[in-house]
Amino acid sequence: MSEVTDKFKTMLYLNGVSVSFDGFRALNNLSIIVHPNEMLAIIGPNGAGKTTMMDIITGKTRPDSGTVFFGSTIDLLRHKEADIAQLGIGRKFQKPTVFEHLTVFENLELALKTDKGVRRSMFFKLDSTQSDRLAEILETIHLSDSVSRMAGNLSHGQKQWLEIGMLLMQDPKLLLLDEPVAGMTDEETARTAELFLTLKGKHSLMVVEHDMSFIRTISEIVTVLCDGSVLAQGTLDEVQADERVIEVYLGR
Repeated sequence: MSEVTDKFKTMLYLNGVSVSFDGFRALNNLSIIVHPNEMLAIIGPNGAGKTTMMDIITGKTRPDSGTVFFGSTIDLLRHKEADIAQLGIGRKFQKPTVFEHLTVFENLELALKTDKGVRRSMFFKLDSTQSDRLAEILETIHLSDSVSRMAGNLSHGQKQWLEIGMLLMQDPKLLLLDEPVAGMTDEETARTAELFLTLKGKHSLMVVEHDMSFIRTISEIVTVLCDGSVLAQGTLDEVQADERVIEVYLGR
């Protein structure tokens, strides 16, 4: 993974990334590649470094050592958090963060307008291309029938979908999704898997999740983190059969 040639075939490239907090090493020489249009699932025990990894990718935390590239030329360590979002990296946290006092439509419209000034936003109207894009995303996130509903009245799962839709309005190249089906009903989880599969081939996705059934549905490749570095990688069946993974995460 340290070969320079690998970097030029990737959407995201972490190599030798380490970071410590008050003497605790949260990431330890971590190296991960996400390829264009790949859906990579990340699993591992609590404290494995999954959130810290996402914090570093998005500029929230700076590593002590290592390199982080977006595509072949963009060194993410040279950019601030807001700039990284503008570059095409969208992040969804475990708890949905939508504007509950606005409608579904207004949340999506606002997401589209995030790079505009206040005065211009006040008089902004969607053009036909933007309207078509918003309608397409409403269909993708299963909220076409809820366009006028207040976001605060949506179910937990619907709020998760809305937040994903808000990210999609910004047309990100890479999506980082932290436990997207936590707290969902079985039906909502199944529909979220369906949603993710529609994104496959259009975006690169890194999905941190504990729901093994969900992971089996959406992802061909699974990476297991432990103690801040990669413990194993392969299909879900392969990592579930790995004695090291069983010992530290899955149990017997």
